[in-house]
Amino acid sequence: MPENQTHVASAECTVAAPADAVFAVLAEVEKWPQFFPSMVHTEYLERTETSDRVEYWAVTPQEAIRHWIARRELDQDAGRITFTQEGAVGPLARLGGTWQVTATGPGSTVVSSKHEYTLAEEDPAVAERAKADLERNSGVQFAVIKDTAQRREELAELVISFADELFIAGSVEDCYAVLYEADKWPDRFPHVTSLEMTEDVPNFQFFDMGTKSADGSTHQMRSVRICLPYRKIVYKQLKTPPLLAAHTGHWSFTETPEGVIAQTRHAATIRRDRLHVLGEGTTVADARRYLRKVLSANSMANLVFTKDYAERRAE
Repeated sequence: MPENQTHVASAECTVAAPADAVFAVLAEVEKWPQFFPSMVHTEYLERTETSDRVEYWAVTPQEAIRHWIARRELDQDAGRITFTQEGAVGPLARLGGTWQVTATGPGSTVVSSKHEYTLAEEDPAVAERAKADLERNSGVQFAVIKDTAQRREELAELVISFADELFIAGSVEDCYAVLYEADKWPDRFPHVTSLEMTEDVPNFQFFDMGTKSADGSTHQMRSVRICLPYRKIVYKQLKTPPLLAAHTGHWSFTETPEGVIAQTRHAATIRRDRLHVLGEGTTVADARRYLRKVLSANSMANLVFTKDYAERRAE
């Protein structure tokens, strides 16, 4: 088999949603962590109306973090997004491809994926495994694309997203340290009852945490965190409380001449079939108010402790 042969993996599916809704799901990578189970964080490094360069962090089934950067060209009129990953990807020397979105009716769309890749060392068995992996991943992505596009109006109601901020007259290093050292949280934050953390790779954390809310309810959750020193700590719950289908967010730190603006952000997807855990007759509006109150109270308690710690250190 010749060296540097280009291999292709293709797949497609039909979505009962307008083409522009399907294109938006693919284009808006900032929303992927909320809907794609493996995606933890995305950041635009460069962005125009028709192209971008995006950094991705995803968790594998073995709970390792996969990190890569890709360039994309977006042509909404043609319903096409092309992408090229920078650098080698595992056994692949090069990986790129295309997403194509084609309207087949007012509320029906065909979306197809085409991945083209070359191997670092040509091997038929490796090529077939890569093809199978890419096609399997495309199948998982198609399921999310269908669900997100077809339920876009419902999800607008079920997803609650908000941020709170607090000014801290201290150093960004001290602010970051308090929230980075999650293994110390049971001794620092009253609502955290237990926490077991591993950090086998620096700045990639996995932990199991137990919490107790002001109303007495307790929750056990498993989370992954991407720590970007002194700038941001991103998290995603891998095991969510019964009420939630997904929960993501971050802590961010912005230096000012006077100190630091610390922000806590949450995005939570409510499960309509689990509203009863808050009591019979609970509505989505009730659940949104509950989550806004509880999540904000817990994270602001963390920031108040952080403020006290950093400002005492500054003095």
